[in-house]
Amino acid sequence: MVRRKLLLLMKPFDVYQVTQSNAVSRFTNPRIFHYIDNRCKVHKEAINICQKILQQKTIDWKPIFRNNLSQPIHNVDLVVTVGGDGTLLQASHFLDDSIPVLGVNSDPTQAEEVEKFSNEFDATRSTGYLCAATAKNFEQVLDGFLEGQIVPSELSRVSVSVNSKALPAYALNDIMIAHPCPATVSRFSFKIRWNDQTCSPLVNCRSSGLRISTAAGSTAAMLSAGGFAMPILSRNLQYMVREPISPGAANSSLMHGLIKPDQSMDAAWFSKEGFIYFDGSHVFYPIQSGDAIEISSKAPILQVVLPHLSS
Repeated sequence: MVRRKLLLLMKPFDVYQVTQSNAVSRFTNPRIFHYIDNRCKVHKEAINICQKILQQKTIDWKPIFRNNLSQPIHNVDLVVTVGGDGTLLQASHFLDDSIPVLGVNSDPTQAEEVEKFSNEFDATRSTGYLCAATAKNFEQVLDGFLEGQIVPSELSRVSVSVNSKALPAYALNDIMIAHPCPATVSRFSFKIRWNDQTCSPLVNCRSSGLRISTAAGSTAAMLSAGGFAMPILSRNLQYMVREPISPGAANSSLMHGLIKPDQSMDAAWFSKEGFIYFDGSHVFYPIQSGDAIEISSKAPILQVVLPHLSS
């Protein structure tokens, strides 16, 4: 019998590190320091629990911190991420459509803590929207996957080409096209093109940029900006022009809409410089005036064990 192979990808501890010596200078309220220190302890304990469970299984597994991941992931049957949605998103940039990922939310938000600290700071953590497990039920969810009772879902990703050259990254949540300085106006145009090459009217924009989200990412920044949540298995993409400047543009139906599976968005960039950001600020590619950008959902899907299908 072939043993299953698993990669355990973990958020590092140093994201929490605040030493006691500089806590006074950084925080006027010592309770904030103790809160962050406790977050680190909870995260470490979640990692320890997951590792102990894996040690009891007849599988081969390897632990790695996400900051040390630099090459595409191959030759494993499952990737388990321990952290939050951000750790799963980072893993997705190293995965094709053949390897599923299971997210463990190492430190879920506690409603009582949010209420307790509401007058001092925001105590919410990662929503864990894409994480199917916590440390408490990790073994149950893992066993369900290994026994075939839990099947991963296929989530759409965003594919981007610049001047007809495909970029090597795919976005699971969203992409943002903008000037590197958020206070600078971005100039661009776009149109929606169908597979039969017919096109929508051309939209010319002066704004703070353009965001395109997947269904999975529609409940994140897109929703906060006034977009709408989409069924997570939808193959549509949602786009929104960020803070359009032209009078009346904010109310235009052309500033916010969908890119369907049989469509793509053709955009042209007219600012001196810019970046295409993938799932936040860590993965980005430069663009310059005159570049032609194509955006679609024709990227390889990502297999994700979703929480509402594994509870």
